Amino acid sequence: TLDTIITAFQGGATAEEIAQKFPAVALADIYQIIAHYLNHTPEVDAYLAQRHADALALQREVEKRFNPAGVRARLLARRNSKP
Repeated sequence: TLDTIITAFQGGATAEEIAQKFPAVALADIYQIIAHYLNHTPEVDAYLAQRHADALALQREVEKRFNPAGVRARLLARRNSKP
């Protein structure tokens, strides 16, 4: 995804290194993504920040509806009740 490629690039990875990590993405596409990012950094950063905020909001909503501690407790109880 855009997030993954840009995060790797921001972490210092070259296009070739990213292509090795993600062989399903063509090297030419990675170069295009990096070029777009470099030409539109504020817009891409804002887009990625919004995606991150949306993901956190969704995670909070899911955890609110399906408390992970409750799920864990139910799974442990189920496992412990089996002979």
